[in-house]
Amino acid sequence: MAPKKNDVYPLRMENYGSAGEGVARLEGQAVFVKGALAGELCQVQLLKVGKTAAWGRVSEVLEPSPYRQAPDCPNYPRCGGCQLRHMTYTEELRFKKQKVQEALTRLGGWKGRVSAIHGAKDPDRYRNKVQFPVAAGTETAPGPRVGFFRARSHDVIDAPDCLLQPLQATRLRQAFKDWMVRYDVPAYDEGAHTGLIRHFYVRVNRAGESLCAVVANGRALPEGDILIESLRRAEPGLAGVVLSVNTEKTNVILGKEHILLWGRDYLEDTLCGLDFRLSVPSFYQVNRDQAEVLYGRALDFAGLTGTETVLDLYCGIGTITLVMARHAGKAYGAEVVPAAIEDARANAARNGVGNTEFLCGDAGQAARTLADRGVRPDVVCVDPPRKGLAPEVIETIAAMGPKRVVYVSCDPATLARDVKRFAQRGYRLERAEAADLFPRSFHVETVCLLTHS
Repeated sequence: MAPKKNDVYPLRMENYGSAGEGVARLEGQAVFVKGALAGELCQVQLLKVGKTAAWGRVSEVLEPSPYRQAPDCPNYPRCGGCQLRHMTYTEELRFKKQKVQEALTRLGGWKGRVSAIHGAKDPDRYRNKVQFPVAAGTETAPGPRVGFFRARSHDVIDAPDCLLQPLQATRLRQAFKDWMVRYDVPAYDEGAHTGLIRHFYVRVNRAGESLCAVVANGRALPEGDILIESLRRAEPGLAGVVLSVNTEKTNVILGKEHILLWGRDYLEDTLCGLDFRLSVPSFYQVNRDQAEVLYGRALDFAGLTGTETVLDLYCGIGTITLVMARHAGKAYGAEVVPAAIEDARANAARNGVGNTEFLCGDAGQAARTLADRGVRPDVVCVDPPRKGLAPEVIETIAAMGPKRVVYVSCDPATLARDVKRFAQRGYRLERAEAADLFPRSFHVETVCLLTHS
């Protein structure tokens, strides 16, 4: 009889899927089992059976892996922020390196080996930015919920603490929730588009200073002065409080207008020996220490000697551009977000890095603009969003003829696809390393060096 939903089978996990789930075989089909570890024998209840694959859950671990551990967070696995707290960090790094290797081999056609994965010194408390969604209470749990979304939903779990976030965020969140309870401040209802408080945001710098933003469906807060006093008492290192006005029917977290309520509306932080000014909407890697490792590897792959011209596409606020510029003759950065380009130019001036130029436009447009000006970069660095590079961007880069392309990726699958496309244009993948910027989740960063053959 063919397997069907709710059937239970003892299955041996042979490997991992891309999201860290165990993978077994049943009747010639792959079965993806959330919460199972490679090598384990588990009783698995099937939740969904498709034509080519099935999905199940662990009902009992019959033979546990030596890398299984008891999750150390009371929110796990209900919260969607972590997926791997049931495995040791050693096994997590093995899984992530294997994930990158399999993508580059199977999807990218690469015959080389991922030479390293750079793990975090501490896989906890690494996030320097936290965005708490806010929702009304329920009959069984009255009062506002300030925490995180349940996995694959917009149902908010009230979370007094999170092991990924700094303790400053934990203290500020509690003071914020107490204010909402005391003054009966209504949470936003995204279905009805009513209520006031949508999110509570905290950013923390290396020095321990914090910046808060209240994301609201309105332009004023009830008893706002008392909220500021409460936040300042909870966290003496608080630098500022901002109101982010978001009155639109959207899943975008921050609004387009930011009103300073107290203090200053930015933090200053250091990354790779450079100083950056960070406003509420500024993009910045949430794991500062591991970002330094990743950018250091990208710089090494670029092989700069001080005379080269570098083009950094998807430059954001200019972090990689400035890191490269200190070792190059000239560095260009391109980004489609105007505010990010303004930040990048200001960051270059702040650090006295004068051999940079920043262009506002999408990656393909910026590359074509420079090509029309006769700029021929020796090195092109790309750090695209999860969807990777559009085919026309790859074509434009190849037409510029750089000797090296340094590709920083947050998605091994789209990276592998693009590696294959670059190969069709004469670029060979020479080196690849992984870096764990998001411990306890299934996400992993990769840096690759492609050279023209």
